[in-house]
Amino acid sequence: MGQVNIVRLNVFTGHRDCVYTLQPADRANIFFSGAGDGMVVQWDITSPDEGQLIAKLPNSVYALHYQLESNLLFAGHNYDGIHLLDWENKKEIGSLHFTKAAIFDIQSYGNRIFVACGDGSIVCVDRERLALIETKKHSENKARTIAVHAKRGELAVGYSDHFIRVFDLDSLSLKHEWRAHQNSVFTLRYSPDGNYLFSGSRDARLKVWDVQAGYLQAAEVVAHMYAINHLEFSPDGKHFVTCSMDKSIKVWDTEALQLLKVIDKARHAGHGTSVNKLLWTSFESRLLSASDDRTISGWQIF
Repeated sequence: MGQVNIVRLNVFTGHRDCVYTLQPADRANIFFSGAGDGMVVQWDITSPDEGQLIAKLPNSVYALHYQLESNLLFAGHNYDGIHLLDWENKKEIGSLHFTKAAIFDIQSYGNRIFVACGDGSIVCVDRERLALIETKKHSENKARTIAVHAKRGELAVGYSDHFIRVFDLDSLSLKHEWRAHQNSVFTLRYSPDGNYLFSGSRDARLKVWDVQAGYLQAAEVVAHMYAINHLEFSPDGKHFVTCSMDKSIKVWDTEALQLLKVIDKARHAGHGTSVNKLLWTSFESRLLSASDDRTISGWQIF
């Protein structure tokens, strides 16, 4: 994909506040969104006008996590812990209150759910018993993003104190920590081959860390004008996308770390406000983007 073409195919509307998070389902054409209006919505990529409300929570939903093994959707309900949603039957089947802070990210490994909280805590929850296993707090600043490296048994967390901390996936003991950026670390993703950790920050910089070399810095790019909110790899791993408070989405070549295309309002009728989350689906390689403008856009990249 040396040359990249972009077509905006559709817009998903219905949220009444900023859309903060997107998650896939067990079917490539189905996805979920969570927003500042507290609504968790199920969508079909092929039918943008037919969103289905799964849950309406009293506070903002910054984080959703779909777990394939259980076929459950976990919603981070700000100031009230997590809610387990049976999305197919559109009902809540459980909840666990463990923090009065905002919840910024949820990830899982096996039977354990990991939650990044606004008070700096990383909370580990037993999914089957819906019970607290352990809480780790290594910073007074917000824990913003989590990435799981299953093969290495590591959990990477980005914080608002500018640090990335890497924990043992089983014991949650601290293995590595370093000042990674000049501002909050908003997004972390391991490369598809597992050899690198990509980080994006409020300092607008994209950085790459060599996992096998003890997370030494391998590359750095001033990728956006303002904060990088999220990054997401393509299904084949050859490309990735970043989105930003500067209202743009950028498409990159993974191996060369080369910018291939900028998607914005002027050139592609993109979002007019901050782009908060991305989801690159396996359904015809459709890319989805969620924004402060209360909409989700669907893109074809070819």
